[in-house]
Amino acid sequence: MNMKEHILAALREQFKRWEELLAGMSETQITTPHSPSEWSTKDEISHLWAWQQRSIARLAAATLDREPDYPKWSRELDPNSDADVDKINAWIHETTRKDPWSKVHLDWKIGFLRFLELGEKITEKDLLDEGKYPWMKGAPLAFSLLSSYDHHQEHYDGSVAWLDQNGK
Repeated sequence: MNMKEHILAALREQFKRWEELLAGMSETQITTPHSPSEWSTKDEISHLWAWQQRSIARLAAATLDREPDYPKWSRELDPNSDADVDKINAWIHETTRKDPWSKVHLDWKIGFLRFLELGEKITEKDLLDEGKYPWMKGAPLAFSLLSSYDHHQEHYDGSVAWLDQNGK
């Protein structure tokens, strides 16, 4: 298995784990805020979806050989600045917190599947080439795939821990 296949297989497994976790939760569990963050699983899925839009923009740009067309929020706040991460997260939460669970889940699911589809279209060489895409600022495009995996894992672990503490 080459590196691209390995990364995409891990992402597919991540998607499957999330879908199984979400399918086993009631809507009350999904929408109940977790301590100490006070975000619910629904809020976390909205958050993951919003950040994944940046990654989707990068992968789509690579398939079209152009600059990324980032989501609206990244035009107002710099998604590449550590200083703006808290502001971005607050903006995401404020703009998505009233969305119904069914919409949040569907948006995330469609986005994740689109992300995988785009990843499949890019050659391994292009994914791993650190200089291929100037807008990646020296990082390989694979970094977007790996970061999404890590980000989803971080929130998955938090949701599982919350469920374990609060009775599944």
